[in-house]
Amino acid sequence: MVGNNNFHANLPVFDGKNWDMWVKQMKVIFTFQEVFDQVNAEIAEHPANATEEQRTTFREAKKKDNKALFLIHQCVDSKVLEKIADAETSKAAWDILQKSYGGDTKVKKVKLQALKRQYELLEMKNDEKVADYFTRLVTLTNQMKNCGNTLEEQEKVEKVLRTLTSKFDHIVVTIEETKDLSEVKIEDLQSTLEAHEMKHGERDHGKDDEQVLLAK
Repeated sequence: MVGNNNFHANLPVFDGKNWDMWVKQMKVIFTFQEVFDQVNAEIAEHPANATEEQRTTFREAKKKDNKALFLIHQCVDSKVLEKIADAETSKAAWDILQKSYGGDTKVKKVKLQALKRQYELLEMKNDEKVADYFTRLVTLTNQMKNCGNTLEEQEKVEKVLRTLTSKFDHIVVTIEETKDLSEVKIEDLQSTLEAHEMKHGERDHGKDDEQVLLAK
C-alpha cells in the first residue's frame, strides 16, 4: 500500500540528478503499485451516453492515474515539483520530466561518443585497488548502457584482462589459458583478482619485514 510508512521512507527522491537511475527505480515502483501502464497512457474521456462498463473502466483508469501522479509527486524534490505542479495526469507529469531531464537522442549520441572514448582509454592505475578499478569500469559501462550501448559480459572481461597492471600478468595468462572467457562473469573475475591482489600484498609485506631484519 502507498500509505505504508516504511514504503514512504524508502521512496527515491529525484533532485534533478541521476535521471536514468531514478527512472529505473520509479519503473519498479510503478510496476509494484500496478500503475506502470497508466503512466504511459492517456485517459480517454467516456462519452455522455457511455455504458456502465465504460464508466467503470474510466473510473478505474482515473484511480490508477491519480495513484501514479501521487507517486511522482512524492518522489521529486520541491524544485522539480514546480515543473509538474500543474500537470493533471501522470502521463503529462512524466512527459514533462522526460523532456526536462531525459535528454534527446542527439544529446545521448554525443554523450555516448565521449563515454566510448573514456572506455577506450580506461586502464588500471599503478596504485589502484582491484575493487576501485572495477567500480570505475562498471560505472562507465552503466553510463554507456543508459545511452543505448550495452556491452557484452565477455567484452568487459577482456577489457579488464588487457588493462591490468603488470603485477597481474601471471594470473591473466593463467585465466586466458584455462578459462573460456565467454563463460567468465565479471564479478567472478573481480573475486579472482582480489584474491591474487591479497596474496601479492602479503608476499610484498613479508619481503619488507625480511629487509628490515637484514638491515638490523
